[in-house]
Amino acid sequence: MPVRRRLTLALIATALVALFEFWGGAASRSLALVSDAVHVCTDVLALALALIAAIGAARPADPRRTFGYGRIEVLGALINGTLLLVATVAIVYEAMRRFATPLEPNTVMMTAVAAAGLAVNGGVGMLLRGGGKTDLNVRAALFHVFGDALGGAAVILGGIAIALTHRAWIDPLLSLFVAAIIVIGIIRIFRDATNVLLESVPSDVNAADLVKHIGRIPGVIGIHDLHVWSIGSGSHALSAHVLLDDRRLSEAADVLRDIDECVKSHFGIAHLTVQFECDNCPIPVQH
Repeated sequence: MPVRRRLTLALIATALVALFEFWGGAASRSLALVSDAVHVCTDVLALALALIAAIGAARPADPRRTFGYGRIEVLGALINGTLLLVATVAIVYEAMRRFATPLEPNTVMMTAVAAAGLAVNGGVGMLLRGGGKTDLNVRAALFHVFGDALGGAAVILGGIAIALTHRAWIDPLLSLFVAAIIVIGIIRIFRDATNVLLESVPSDVNAADLVKHIGRIPGVIGIHDLHVWSIGSGSHALSAHVLLDDRRLSEAADVLRDIDECVKSHFGIAHLTVQFECDNCPIPVQH
């Protein structure tokens, strides 16, 4: 099944789970279930961003946006991450209020809704598992889906514990636990988006190893002014000045082809800009 179809089906199923858990949380008066619904919304965000990235990657560049539309997902991540952070603060506030005046939820409904959500979550994980082997965006979304399984399992266990002990404070305590998971996910979203906007070296690229790989190519004797950055998820670019030994222009073209194949196969860098310089140019060289 194509990756875009997998992501679309997973997005629809996860969004329905979020709506179902919001309804179940309100009907059962379970703050933990509402918190888990907000956590599922982080999965909806992750899947939506992965789908946007897949669509954006297929959309061709134009004269104004020469690198394409890969960074649309970054803008969406910052906006949605902020909204989720506000919702998490509201959950924490309500949890503190419920600790003062505990309200025992309908544990049967709470557990049943959480179990149904967990079952769908598992199905989404299986759906994405095949695509996650080769697609970085799907792999990131899969991480979020598995993280949500932890929150759903916690709600189920909490509902059973409340039913057995009738200790209502377990519900707001669980909501704080799920809120902590949400905050960790939001921090990851903001960190990844900030790294893209600051054009940091991608986390899956080791700049030192990259220099070593290029330096091993016959004819290359030095590299400087190296820049590696992300255009969007899984789409990296590189620019560098490469110092060559004294050779004909036709031979330099062969070196460029070797560099292009090297950075694509070892580091997944698709956009390459190289400026060649001769070995007697008075420029400091970094090995």
